[in-house]
Amino acid sequence: MVKDLKAEGGSNSWLVRRPPRLGDEVYNAIYAQLMTLKIPPGGRISVDSLVRELGVSQTPIREALSRLEALGLVVKTHLIGYSAASQMDKARLQQLYELRLLLEPFAASRAALAMSDDAIEMLEKIDHEMRTTHHEDPRQAYGQFAQSDSAFHDLVAIGSGNVLIHETLTRLHTHVHLFRLFFHARATTDANDEHARIIAAIKQKDAALAEAAMRDHIERSRKRFMGIFGGE
Repeated sequence: MVKDLKAEGGSNSWLVRRPPRLGDEVYNAIYAQLMTLKIPPGGRISVDSLVRELGVSQTPIREALSRLEALGLVVKTHLIGYSAASQMDKARLQQLYELRLLLEPFAASRAALAMSDDAIEMLEKIDHEMRTTHHEDPRQAYGQFAQSDSAFHDLVAIGSGNVLIHETLTRLHTHVHLFRLFFHARATTDANDEHARIIAAIKQKDAALAEAAMRDHIERSRKRFMGIFGGE
């Protein structure tokens, strides 16, 4: 039954509202299952199973899966349904880092000139969260670390003021996280130290230093993960 809000001073008595941020909560729950490999790369995703497990209707689940599909974490196949994206191979990972090296150093240099004090403060807050993430299960801890890492790079991209760069990088980072989790179920202090140098350069509004710090971070990240294949 729809509650009459007008009698209590409300203006939209005919509206039925879902609980606040339900869509985000469902999205985060499914994201966590992907990050912890509860849903492994290539694994089938059952909407009905998620309905029972999360205790919500199909609507927020399908909305969350559509968001994850847009990021490349989920694949929808006609007449089959949803599945988790497959893991990357060496060639595709190399291509991903080549693209990141073209875009992210430039984004960081622009961010150093354009980011507001509030945005920089948020960048520092995210960095702090990454340094203090703790969980008994290392994969759970990395899932939390990965979300913060994604938010960190996302904020730098937004700070560049270039919408196209931001949209492109949003799609790339989630792939890296899945790859890192699959082979590296832990968060390293190296990334935190590299992020600190990026923040310092942005706070100094030094575009050249920010560009160099981001380039160094991506190069080091590439070496860490390409090394898994036995070479760069």
